[in-house]
Amino acid sequence: MKILIVQDYLRSGGTERQSVLLANAFSAANHATTLLTFRPLGALHGTLAPAVKHRALQSFDLRLDWFAPGLFKAVETIAPDLILCMGRMANCYAFTLRNLVQDRWPQTAVVATMRTGKALPYFFRRSLRAATHIIANSHEARATLSSNYCVSADKISVIHNSLVFPAIAAPASAATLRAQYGARATTKILLNVAMFRPEKNQRELIQLAAGIPSSTDWQLWLAGEGPARAACEKLAAELGLTERVRFLGFLRDPAPLYAAADIAVHASASESLSNFLIEAQAHGLPAVAYTAQGIGECFIPGVTGWVIPRNDREAFLAALTPLFQCSDSDRAKLAAAARDYARNTFDPARQVAAYLELFANLNTRA
Repeated sequence: MKILIVQDYLRSGGTERQSVLLANAFSAANHATTLLTFRPLGALHGTLAPAVKHRALQSFDLRLDWFAPGLFKAVETIAPDLILCMGRMANCYAFTLRNLVQDRWPQTAVVATMRTGKALPYFFRRSLRAATHIIANSHEARATLSSNYCVSADKISVIHNSLVFPAIAAPASAATLRAQYGARATTKILLNVAMFRPEKNQRELIQLAAGIPSSTDWQLWLAGEGPARAACEKLAAELGLTERVRFLGFLRDPAPLYAAADIAVHASASESLSNFLIEAQAHGLPAVAYTAQGIGECFIPGVTGWVIPRNDREAFLAALTPLFQCSDSDRAKLAAAARDYARNTFDPARQVAAYLELFANLNTRA
């Protein structure tokens, strides 16, 4: 099968990591796979497997996520059996891609994806109606498609995100990493890994951390880059938290952070399914997160993670307190349950197989 994955840019976000994982896995399964991006290069460009063909439409980076010059000509050249649109910009083009292939290769399926909690722009909504099929990455995202956008349920499949980073045992370097940022063996490290965008709401995490009793030994690690980072650094300084809140920048593989941290925290205002939370669970971290679409599917609510009503800081801090205080044996049980849930629910081999099974069925129907 010739599979074409369309993505605007290989930035360091969760959808982009999923695009790379899927491209590499499809290629490893002996499917001729092309990843077509609008912009060239990007932080994740170097993570593509050699067998994956990568084609960028912009000859040099114009920094325009929506600009896809020569898209139709590129698709005609590739002549794919199936087109998978990943991300908001790519999905906005699914409508015209569907019209293109209907005229030339009516057997080619165009699959849209629902991987966001944001309101969908007009062109995205139009694509939902035109696409051959839609993959939602959470059951809540599927419900949103049906209730808010009137998409027939039989046109939607739910395939959760895959674990991107191997759930390794805690490396010997974990203690070294903690010491690097001034954390003692008793320090409780709160971790968040996400791009610094306003909707990811790291600002709220800093304000929450400011409410932790001063007698508690804690640090907040924020890993990632993005336009909202500078404002967050300024806020941390204003609150006198420069030594407590650490900005770690972008890491191609954040697995060592998971091994060194104690609790995952998340305050994003817009999600469909949080890659960060499922990765944290796979590494045995309990999680506390504000409610958003798909958050309750990232862990076992009330067992390995706690979903807090949005902006209820008192409840968020109350959920953290027992995690600060739990015994080593209780912590080990919690970690084991989290790892078991995440490694089974978000197993990459199972998720990739679900994609390929769906693709085969769509091609058969065509």
